[in-house]
Amino acid sequence: MLDIREKSDVIVIGAGHAGCEAALACSRLGLSTVVFTMSADNIAFMPCNPHIGGSSKGHLVREIDALGGEMGKVIDKTFLQSKMLNTSKGPAVHSLRCQADKMEYSKAMRRVLEEQDNLTIKQAEVSEILFEDIEDETLRREGYKRRIIGVKIFSGIIYEAKAVILCTGTYLKSRCLTGEAITYSGPNGLLPSNYLSESLIKAGIELRRFKTGTPARMDGRSIDYSKMSEQFGDTPVIPFSFDTDPKDVQKPQVSCWLTYTNEKTHEIIRQNIDRSPIYAGIIEGVGPRYCPSIEDKVVKFPDHERHQVFVEPEGTYTNEMYIDGMSSSLPEDVQLAMYRTVPGLENCKIVKNAYAIEYDCLCPGQLHPTLEIKDIRGLFSAGQFNGSSGYEEAAAQGLYAGINASMQILGKDYIYIDRSEGYIGVLVDDLVTKENFEPYRMMTSRAEYRLLLRQDNADIRLRKKGYEVGLISEEKYKKLLLKEEQIQMEVDRLKKTVVGANARIQSFMEKNGSSPLKTATSLAELICRPEFNYENIKEIDPDREELPFDVTEQVEITIRYEGYIDRQQRQVEQFKKLESKLIPADIDYDDVSSLRLEARQKLEKFRPVNIGQASRIGGVNPADISVLIIYLDSLRRGQSDEN
Repeated sequence: MLDIREKSDVIVIGAGHAGCEAALACSRLGLSTVVFTMSADNIAFMPCNPHIGGSSKGHLVREIDALGGEMGKVIDKTFLQSKMLNTSKGPAVHSLRCQADKMEYSKAMRRVLEEQDNLTIKQAEVSEILFEDIEDETLRREGYKRRIIGVKIFSGIIYEAKAVILCTGTYLKSRCLTGEAITYSGPNGLLPSNYLSESLIKAGIELRRFKTGTPARMDGRSIDYSKMSEQFGDTPVIPFSFDTDPKDVQKPQVSCWLTYTNEKTHEIIRQNIDRSPIYAGIIEGVGPRYCPSIEDKVVKFPDHERHQVFVEPEGTYTNEMYIDGMSSSLPEDVQLAMYRTVPGLENCKIVKNAYAIEYDCLCPGQLHPTLEIKDIRGLFSAGQFNGSSGYEEAAAQGLYAGINASMQILGKDYIYIDRSEGYIGVLVDDLVTKENFEPYRMMTSRAEYRLLLRQDNADIRLRKKGYEVGLISEEKYKKLLLKEEQIQMEVDRLKKTVVGANARIQSFMEKNGSSPLKTATSLAELICRPEFNYENIKEIDPDREELPFDVTEQVEITIRYEGYIDRQQRQVEQFKKLESKLIPADIDYDDVSSLRLEARQKLEKFRPVNIGQASRIGGVNPADISVLIIYLDSLRRGQSDEN
């Protein structure tokens, strides 16, 4: 009776943020897709802070949207508060962040999946991946040993597929720790996935343990907000999605609140540090350095007298408040004592205790740049299984893996986004080439070309790729082309429009605190002055046409930062030269004489596809790259002589 075989093109394991984007991409590209989840009631669940975006993460959400993903559209419908971060700095680091209504976000994303053609949601635990040996010599030369043929769920039923995408999040053999209390569960008490890890190991995939954590949730009625600083959202609100009408996101916003820890808080933590699983040696997994627990903050930054604590709403359906900045795995009694030292939390009541969670994930060096597992054709992976952290990083990988799994099945070219094209490119490249020893978190500092990779121009950078793979419609693409044309025409007009040093202009300059003109100058040159912008020179530019905000924003940035942008584009040209030097898939690094042993071992482990990627692998130095380039040139000359 159990020998039922269901067939589909793609199977996605997990319906978190990675799984949702992967499943939607595949189904929208015409492939029959099944997404498995441990709980259909927790699709796109936010077990940690219910917010989308933030520093550098906002860039990822905009890029997901530009490529045809869903995250930006859903948060535009379900946010409680919206803020553009880092506005006191340059546009390269401006990042949108929205506090989400946790339940509404999940419900909205589930509805999108339920209404999507070619997509089926299935609540079941996948216990085994199924594969067969590859005999095709061409594929074997590319490094493949096995081919995916499907999965088996815990009940024994087999689902056949041409591709499988692992989006298991923090559920593989997961356990939650609060002091000495250990619960063998997924996040927020959900069921863990206990059997798939063993199947992956049998398939030759190396796994490791990582950990992350979350703060307590408080009963909002027990909090004294009068002792905290109120944090308001932005007006007007800027939407995440390029397809959202800005008028649709102008709505009343919910406040967040800021308070601080103090020396009393820190003293309680220090006195009980031996009861923290992190410091007691109970936790095996490695945690994220850039999102530390409050214990880590107190131990590693002993000179800090206080740490920020943001008190943020979980949603309109509940009075639960999220205590951002105080993630912990301390015992429940210590947590309560610790939290009650914080101004405004003196009488707090904990609804859900803080906890650490550890789980199985992928060891580095096993991914192709397409996010396919190297040895097994058709097995892709995304999200926290790949060693990253964060909803946005997961969603970006899910979309990327979903597109490439689809391209493989459809016999089309893979999508590649390199480090000069998007934060997604930086994210994927770092996961593929670096030995990350902790959960990877996206940061603006990781992007070498961040002035080009701004959140405001993600559509200009990536929408064409979304159109080419089939996730962006002809109508949306034509709208982008019109926008680009309007930007260029307006930049050219401002450069050509000259104002003289007459009395009216000099009066305007004085009124705006700018030095007088000594000679005629263009409007573009005026915009480069810090006291001017596109909007406030309108007084001396009466003939201008009314243009959309997203156009004028690009016009101003293009003019103001033209020199810096040109310089970075020249750097990208050099970068592209190394990326274009391809390395044969079947290269034997033992044949490359003069290559250091460490470099040979690292190159063999990561199997880079080009010289640029090889140069970013730890343990491979510039001298090794020179040796490799000479070897590849000699190979090509030899092949030319044979022909």
